[in-house]
This record gives sequence, structure tokens and C-alpha cells, in this order.
Amino acid sequence: MSRKNLPRLAIASIAVIGLLETAYLTIAEWTGKAEEVCPTSGCVDVLNSPYSHIFGIPLTVFGFGAYTTVAILAISPLLLTKKNWDKNTWSGLLFLTTTMAVSSLYLMSVMFFKIKALCPYCLASALFSITLFLVTLLAHKWNNWRQLATITVIAAIASLTGVMSVYANVDYTASAPSSEVVVKTGEKGPEITTESTAAEISLAKHLQSIDARVFVSYTCPHCYEQKQLFGKEASAILNTIECNPKGENAQPQLCEAAGIRGVPTWEIKGEFYPGVQPLERLAELSGYTGSQEFVHPFPY
Repeated sequence: MSRKNLPRLAIASIAVIGLLETAYLTIAEWTGKAEEVCPTSGCVDVLNSPYSHIFGIPLTVFGFGAYTTVAILAISPLLLTKKNWDKNTWSGLLFLTTTMAVSSLYLMSVMFFKIKALCPYCLASALFSITLFLVTLLAHKWNNWRQLATITVIAAIASLTGVMSVYANVDYTASAPSSEVVVKTGEKGPEITTESTAAEISLAKHLQSIDARVFVSYTCPHCYEQKQLFGKEASAILNTIECNPKGENAQPQLCEAAGIRGVPTWEIKGEFYPGVQPLERLAELSGYTGSQEFVHPFPY
């Protein structure tokens, strides 16, 4: 193997590690075991935050796609003999790894300054992305510096604009009002499609009677999953606090005062429990002694 191919092998190796990590987290998310694979509470907060999904799709899915594309671009010239394929793939690698590095830096700022939590998986992924960018930028001999600068600047601007636009509606901490007045706005999440049985309704009434609260955001897919577990009728009984200022009957000041870092988060008897909770666990935590013949499996 020629020494000139070593950068490509390094890029492909890092990308494979990244795609394995994101595949692992995606499977954990879709099987309802995301919290189980988290080594820290901060990891749970980040993976349960509204920033963990884009258009209802786990962010890890997009990460998996990006790492897979990088791996293909890095290794394909070693297997194919197409004319100019080596040169074109370096340009593609530079564009893609720049967008990944910029997006990762933005998400790191969100993790540290908005969610205020530490997720080892997220840190590792950011390290992979930045390393891929640096190897692509420094290990390859670029002959056209103007082209290099153009690709990098365009990719950085496009990436930053994209992530800021996507997450504009979930940035609920930035505009939280200081008063206790309920802000009435009209934004609602998707309709609850499951039906409640007597058991879900009884648990919801019990949670309401002990002043248990669940902090949510209408843009949060995990919040929707939690409501689906209860069903339409029981969800309407719950003491739900909307943290997104654009949501219906929003009360982001209560979320801020409670120190909520991710949604959904339950507050039961003064203790906080982040993430989607099985109804059986909510019954146990709240001291509920009624029927537990809940019909909707976890995760829904």
C-alpha cells in the first residue's frame, strides 16, 4: 500500500468507528434502551433533549449517514480506477467533513451552554468529526488553495445556517419570560392516537392528585411517546408543563426555575426523573396502588 493512501485509510478507519457508534445509539434509541446505554446522567439529559432529533428522526441517523458517506469517499478510489475520481473525492471529503466539524462544534456549544450536561458519546462523535476534517485538510496535498478556501467557507456557512435553522424552534431557554404568567400561544404537537383504558386514567388521576408534573415540549418526540403510553384521555389529565415558549399554554419560566435540562422530565414527590418512563415505573415512584393493566407497551 502506497504511503499516499495512508490518509485515506486513516479517514476511512475513523469514519467506520463513527458509523458504528451512531448505529449503536440509533438501535438503542429505536429499541427504547437509550437511557440504559448512557454511562452518565448528562448523557440521558442530552439524548432526551429536543436537540437529539431532527424532524422526528434521531440525530444519530444523520450521523450514521455522514460517517458512511465519508468512509465510501475515502476508500472508493483505492478500489476503483475512474479518471479524476481521486481528485473529486478529496473535494467531497473536504466539503462533508467541514460540515460535520462545524455542526459538531455547534452541538457541543448547545450541550455545554444550553443543556448544561456532558454526553461522552457526543464528545466522541465531535472528536471524530473534527479529526476527520483536520486529516482531510492537512494530510492531503492541495494544489489549488483558492478552491480549498472556497469549499471550506461554503461548507461552513451552509452547515451553520442549516443547524441554526433546524434548531430555531427548540431553543426554548433563550426567550423564557421572567414572570409566572402563562404565555398562551397556539403551537401544538401531533395528536395522541392511542386510547386510554381505566388503568391509564386511574394512574393519571393519581399523579395529578399528588401534584406530580411532567415537563415537555411540543417539538419533542420523546414527549409524544410518553403521552402515547398514557393515551389521549389520560394525557389530558396529567399536570403537563410546556417548556417551549411557542407551545400552547407555554410556561418556560417554570421549566427554567425547576432547572429542567431535557424533556420529558417528571417531577414526583420532589424528585426529578428525565426521559420517557414506563407507566409501571411511574406507578412505583408515585405510590400508585390501583390497576396496572396498562395496554400500551414500552416503548410505544
